Amino acid sequence: MGKKYKSPAWTRKEGQSPSGGLNARGRASARAEGSNLKPPVSKGTNPRRVSFAARFGATSGPMKDKKGKPTRLALALKKWGFGSKEAARNFARRNKKKMHGGFDLEPPVEKIFK
Repeated sequence: MGKKYKSPAWTRKEGQSPSGGLNARGRASARAEGSNLKPPVSKGTNPRRVSFAARFGATSGPMKDKKGKPTRLALALKKWGFGSKEAARNFARRNKKKMHGGFDLEPPVEKIFK
């Protein structure tokens, strides 16, 4: 039998994918705690991808750490098919109206942070 941990796998290194996001073990441990996580969608205009782009495009934080390695934010954006926060913002802006039937329900990101 394996070692028993106090914290779930999705909060530890073993549940995180080196290329960004969670691996299958991390998603399984989160699911055991009641979450309903699905793998990333890296292409197309899936509503989950549009929502991810809107949320993560507006986050603060660096894309690289002090050692020059990509941060978890940068890895997650890459996993979902975006090269930068700006690319995610632009994608969300282009596709958000389509997702909500033609109505823009949220103000542009620029107006939120002014």
